[in-house]
Amino acid sequence: MSKLAIVPGSFDPFTNGHLDIVERGAKTFDEILVTVFNNQAKSPLFTVEERVNLIKESTKHLPNVKVDSSDFLLMDYAAEKNANAVIRGLRAISDFEYEMQITSMNRKLNKDIETFFIMTNNQFSFLSSSMIKEVAQYNGNITGLVPEIVELALKKKFNFA
Repeated sequence: MSKLAIVPGSFDPFTNGHLDIVERGAKTFDEILVTVFNNQAKSPLFTVEERVNLIKESTKHLPNVKVDSSDFLLMDYAAEKNANAVIRGLRAISDFEYEMQITSMNRKLNKDIETFFIMTNNQFSFLSSSMIKEVAQYNGNITGLVPEIVELALKKKFNFA
């Protein structure tokens, strides 16, 4: 039986921290499904379609990674896709409490899908999508913090291209 893990997020934008988690998950699971969820609490810079395309381009070197989007609850979506697991990245201790709450709720919704936490590589532990957007908005240097395709898309979005 193939092991499928979902890597959920809003990915606005997709960073090298996200890519690191996906790459490491791809070494452990047979298939990874990176799924863009539309977080109603956030005002996204990129459309869902733009985010999906940027992630596809950023992960094209990983043959067992696919990219999708969903408006469903994560656990309903995971069940529909016959996923075995969800992978979540942890940057710092401050992420842990929030992630623990999400994991507890997800477990209540579907006890058959496990959550795996991957600690972010130290070189990306300070990164967040909101920080990247803020720096990019002022034409700051984000080289090495996001995939090249994302850097170009941010420059275009903020009229620096």
